Amino acid sequence: MNRLVSPSDLGEVLKPFIFLDYFDSSVEDRMRFSMHPHSGLATTTVLLEGEVEYEDTTGASGTMPAGGVEWMNAGRGVWHDGQAIGDGRVRGYQLWVALPPELELEAPSSQYLSVNDVPRVGPASVILGRYGNAQSLVASPQGINYLLVKLSAGEQWQYTPPAGHSIAWLSVQRGALRVSEESISDELVVFGESEELLSFTADEDSEFVLGSAIPHPHDLVSGYYSVHTSPEALHTGEARIREIGAALRRRGRIG
Repeated sequence: MNRLVSPSDLGEVLKPFIFLDYFDSSVEDRMRFSMHPHSGLATTTVLLEGEVEYEDTTGASGTMPAGGVEWMNAGRGVWHDGQAIGDGRVRGYQLWVALPPELELEAPSSQYLSVNDVPRVGPASVILGRYGNAQSLVASPQGINYLLVKLSAGEQWQYTPPAGHSIAWLSVQRGALRVSEESISDELVVFGESEELLSFTADEDSEFVLGSAIPHPHDLVSGYYSVHTSPEALHTGEARIREIGAALRRRGRIG
């Protein structure tokens, strides 16, 4: 895993975006995410290559193909896992989004989208939110956009953040971009707080994720796998996680 954002560092700057991992089986021996819990946040997994089997305690299970998206609203508590299948390369991103108080303790829910369920506008796939005339099918909170963009060498693309989206960042792990005449590759870029148009030129075939959002105005109160807006909400979420974990142990699903 290449950890790009954590709640204790850039997550405080980029909230509601509080965690970002880039994973690549070509640099890891075994791509498996063992059964683990979350509460108070939502995870979004974008699979760029390969296939992953998944299961969660909302009752969902199946196989996510390349181009697929997993949205997991952990709410008051959920456990999930996943592992790569087959011998091909597996790459992707996992993003965590902090939830507002009215959502952080609701019943957990999950959505799994195939590549055909993800709308596109030009070179951009709309993972969360709305861009142009496209609206993601994911039931994410208002005020958050998350796009996957693929540009050919020499191609130019512009993004105008919606009103109020003063938080913006991108991660490019394949290819190279120019932004304001600065070359970017293999890195995370955080833009200054503004709602100004962002312009990109691909120096070579490139792929990147971009997020923009209205700032999350609440504190980040973190547990091991949980992030809430208050100690009381964290206590409630972690108590529910323990209950689900005890049931999983009785069934022999976890040690």
